[in-house]
Amino acid sequence: MTTETLQHRAHEWLGRVVEDTATGRTGTLRAIAPDTDDPRLLAWLAPVGGGREWTTVPAALAELSPDTAC
Repeated sequence: MTTETLQHRAHEWLGRVVEDTATGRTGTLRAIAPDTDDPRLLAWLAPVGGGREWTTVPAALAELSPDTAC
């Protein structure tokens, strides 16, 4: 599949550890894309070290400064 089919969007923080301010969790930003059941763009995050991926709205993302990164 192409990224156009998946409707992924570019984001400067892809691959970086960020904070989900809605939950207070930190994780690696994997994608900005809609869910199959939700047409809104969502941020897809994976916990550092593994675990279950989760989604949040992109507006809830905060970049971690180097001194606060996991």
